Amino acid sequence: MADALRLGRRTFAPGELTVMAIVNRTPDSFFDRGATFAAESALRAVDRAVADGAEIVDIGGVKAGPGAEVGVAEEIRRTVDLIAAVRAAHPDLVISIDTWRAEVAVEAVRAGADLLNDTWSGADPALARVAADTGVGLLCSHAGGLPPRTRPHRVAFDDVVADVVGTVSGLAERAVRLGVRPDGILIDPAHDFGKNTRHSLEVTRRLADLTATGWPVLVALSNKDFIGETLDLPVEERLEGTLAATAVSAWLGARVFRAHQVRPTRRVLDMVASIRGDRPPALSRRGLA
Repeated sequence: MADALRLGRRTFAPGELTVMAIVNRTPDSFFDRGATFAAESALRAVDRAVADGAEIVDIGGVKAGPGAEVGVAEEIRRTVDLIAAVRAAHPDLVISIDTWRAEVAVEAVRAGADLLNDTWSGADPALARVAADTGVGLLCSHAGGLPPRTRPHRVAFDDVVADVVGTVSGLAERAVRLGVRPDGILIDPAHDFGKNTRHSLEVTRRLADLTATGWPVLVALSNKDFIGETLDLPVEERLEGTLAATAVSAWLGARVFRAHQVRPTRRVLDMVASIRGDRPPALSRRGLA
């Protein structure tokens, strides 16, 4: 594994905290309710995210949870042309495709994707081979053994964090054996995926166990159910809880943060980096005049 993370034209240093903006070309996203389903709306959302400080944009064409069936051809239709348009508009932006399907990944990479965000933990074993064959990055996640688009039901672990570490480390090591670049691999505990709220809180509390593996850690916390249940809040009121979990995760060593609301996430990460000593203050006038 490598300390630096190399995706597309970008190299991210170990102390660098990076925002991955979420842009869903779905009519039924749990958060935006289809606000970026139209191609023009999705492109505008990418432009806003970049202006607000996102360095990676994650484009998805299938809702993570249960819902209407979306076949391979439809997922490609929703995502590939958008990826090509984003690549043309933002040549240096890192583009991620949120898919578990190898067929979709192949077309996404041809259109300009730099990272395969496999949120369903190797459900399609061929996905890692696409990353190996094309040289793009790969995100290895923990879904608790569930198939794509299913919700946990009375899920139990002897030690959820040990299960997460074992699963994502195993997927990362398999990827390296297949030929995926070590400096293009990230791991994701996948909060809420195959987990209840107490599991997701414990994963957050013990995130240092994941960072200790040496693989760069991505967290996808944004407005998730574990935050809503912890604070008893609906989706539209989960920003403060999201930002609190973001700050804690950054302090514990996470490096990439998948977010719906880019600007506040960027500001929180900048503040954490400055407290930690990795980023100087933008201004330093107080007490000096």
